[in-house]
Amino acid sequence: MPKIIGVPYFTASSKGMAEAAAELGNVSAKTDGPTQAIIDQQVTFIDNYITSGVDGVLYSALDAVAIAPVLKKALAAGILVVGYDGASTNDSRQWFVSQAEYNGVARALVEQMAQEIGENGSFAILTNHFNSPGQGRWIAEMEAYAAKCHPGLKYLESVAGQDDNNMSFNLTTQLMTKYGDEMKGVFGMTSTAYPAAAEAVTQAKKCGSVALVGLATPNPMKPYVKSGCVKAVILWNPVDLGYAAVQVLRGVADGTLVPGAKSFKAGRLGDLKVINGSDILLGPPFIFNKDNIDKFDF
Repeated sequence: MPKIIGVPYFTASSKGMAEAAAELGNVSAKTDGPTQAIIDQQVTFIDNYITSGVDGVLYSALDAVAIAPVLKKALAAGILVVGYDGASTNDSRQWFVSQAEYNGVARALVEQMAQEIGENGSFAILTNHFNSPGQGRWIAEMEAYAAKCHPGLKYLESVAGQDDNNMSFNLTTQLMTKYGDEMKGVFGMTSTAYPAAAEAVTQAKKCGSVALVGLATPNPMKPYVKSGCVKAVILWNPVDLGYAAVQVLRGVADGTLVPGAKSFKAGRLGDLKVINGSDILLGPPFIFNKDNIDKFDF
C-alpha cells in the first residue's frame, strides 16, 4: 500500500512512519509534502498523488476546510484517508490520529503558565496560522480552561508568525515593546513559533521576566531549556504519532479497524483509545524539561 503524507510541523513523524512500514512489511511508504506550510501546495501534492494512483493517504492538515475537497476526491476514488496531527472536516476522512486530547494539551499549557507567572499575570499567544485547525482548537480550549480554572490570568492578544522564524521573532519583540512589563508570559504554539519567541526573549535579556510556555519538538528548544530561559516544553512524541498513523491506515485496509471500534492495537504502542467515534488518541501530552530533554533527539 503506497501512501502520501504532508508533514507541515513535525518531520520527526516520518521516522515513525518508516518504522511502522518496515515492521508491518506490507506497506510501501513514501513520505512527501511541500517545503512550506502553504495549504495550496499541500492540496496540489495530494491531488497529484490521487492522479498517479495510491491506495492510501495520510495527511496533516494546514487548513481543515481548504483541504477537505481534495480529501473527498480521494475518498470518492476509493483511496483510504487517515489524518494525524492536523484534522480536516470529519466528512473528508475516515479516521484521525489525535496527538493528545485538545483539552489535555490546553490544561498542560495553562497550568505551566499559571505556575510561572502567577494567578494574575498577563500573557500573549504566538501561533503560526489563525486558520490552522490544531492551533485554533488548542487556543480555544486554553481560553476556556483559563477562564474556568485561572480566572485571574489576563489574555492580551494573539499574533501569527506564518511559520516563519524571522516573522515570529519580530512579532515577539513587538509584543514585548507594546506591553512592556505588563506582559508576563508568551505561549509559543509550534516548533517554529516557540524557539523564535525564546530567541527574542533571550536577545532582549528578558529571561526570568517574560515566561515562555509552548509546544515544540525538543531539539530546537534545548539551548533555551539548558540556559534556564524556558522551564518546560510541552508536546507528544511525534515519532510515535507517525508510527500510529501508519498502523491505523494498515488497520483500515485490513479491516481490523472498523466503525464502532472502541480501541485499536497499534503495534508497539499497544491499545489506543478511540474517542468521538473516529478519533484515535495517542495519549497524554509529555513535558520536556532540563532533567529529561537530552534523552530525546528529534
